[in-house]
Amino acid sequence: MTLPESPSRVRAPRHSRGAAPTLHDVAREAGVSLATASRVLNGSERKVAESFRERVEQAAAELGYSANVSAQATARGTSPVIALLVADIADPYFGLIAAGVARGADEHGLVVTIAITERDPAREARIVRALRGQRPQGLILAASRTNEPTDSDTAKELAEVTRFGGRVVTFGAGGAENRHVEIDNRAGADELGRRMAALGYRSAIAIGAAEGVLTSDERLAGFRAGFEGGGGTIDRVIRGDFRRESGAQGMSEALAAGVEPGTLVFGMSDVVAIGAMSAIRDAGRAVGADIAVCGFDDVPSSSDVTPALTTVHVPLSEVGYQAFRATVDADWEQAVLPLEVVVRASTPGIAR
Repeated sequence: MTLPESPSRVRAPRHSRGAAPTLHDVAREAGVSLATASRVLNGSERKVAESFRERVEQAAAELGYSANVSAQATARGTSPVIALLVADIADPYFGLIAAGVARGADEHGLVVTIAITERDPAREARIVRALRGQRPQGLILAASRTNEPTDSDTAKELAEVTRFGGRVVTFGAGGAENRHVEIDNRAGADELGRRMAALGYRSAIAIGAAEGVLTSDERLAGFRAGFEGGGGTIDRVIRGDFRRESGAQGMSEALAAGVEPGTLVFGMSDVVAIGAMSAIRDAGRAVGADIAVCGFDDVPSSSDVTPALTTVHVPLSEVGYQAFRATVDADWEQAVLPLEVVVRASTPGIAR
C-alpha cells in the first residue's frame, strides 16, 4: 500500500540523481522558457512578469539550484564578485581590511573572493589573470605597493579587468585610471615620533621592510621626522619584512650588537613590533622600563600583549569598507579616516 505524501516531505528533484540541478531543470519545473529562467536567476536587466519570477525562484529553491557565476557574468557583463588581493591573510592588518570589504559586500549581496599575493609581482599577475575570468565587479589590491612602476604584466591584466566593466581599487600608489584608498602613514608616524620624543626618549631603533616598499618607507620617514623634530635620534634602521619573525630577528641582531637601556624601538607595524618584544624578553631584557617599543596599526593583539603596545590606531575595518565602496559607488570620494596615537605601557617614558 502506498502512503499519501505528507506536507512535510520534500518533493524529489526532477533531475538526474547525484547531478547538480541545471537551469534547464529549473525552467522545466517552473513551466517557463529557458530564457525566462535565465533572466530571473542570472541577473539580466530585462523585466520578467512577477508571476513567472515567483515560479522560477520557487522551482530553484525546491531543486537546490545555484546560479552559475559565469552565466551571470555573461548576462550582466560582470559577476556579483569582489576580488580582494592581500599579501598575507595571516597578518591581522589584512584580516581587518577583509572584514570591512566583506561587510560592504554583504550589504550589496555580493561575494568576496580573497587571494594571497605574497608580495610577489609574478604571482600577483597570475592571480589577477585567473580572477579576470570571473569578470569580478570590483578588484581591490590591498597588498603593499613599491615605488617601482606597477609590474607590466599586472598592469595589463588590471587594464583587462577595467575593459570588461570591473573597477580596480588600489591601496596607495597606482595608475591614474584606478581609484585609490589612502592611509596617511607618514602623518600618523610623525605624530607618534613626536609623542615618543615628548616622553623623553632620545635614542631609537627602527625596524622596517625592504627599501622601496611604500607603506614601510612612509612610516619610517614620518617617524624619523617627528622623533628627530622632537630632539631624538634614530641610531639604526633594520630592514626585513612584515612578518613577526622578521621583527624578532631584527631585534635579536640589534641586541647582539648592544642596545642601551632607555632605547626606543619603532616597529613599522604592530606585528613587527610584537616580534621585537618577543626577542627582547628572550634576551632577558624587559619591555618598557628597559627597552621601550612602539608599533603602528593597533591590531587587536597590540592591547593584549604584556605590556600593552603603544601604537597608531588605524581604523582598518573602515578602510576595507571604504575600498569596497570605491568599487560600487559611481561618485565615490574617500572619507578622511583619522589616525590616533595610543600610548600604552610599552613606552612608560623617561623621567628627566
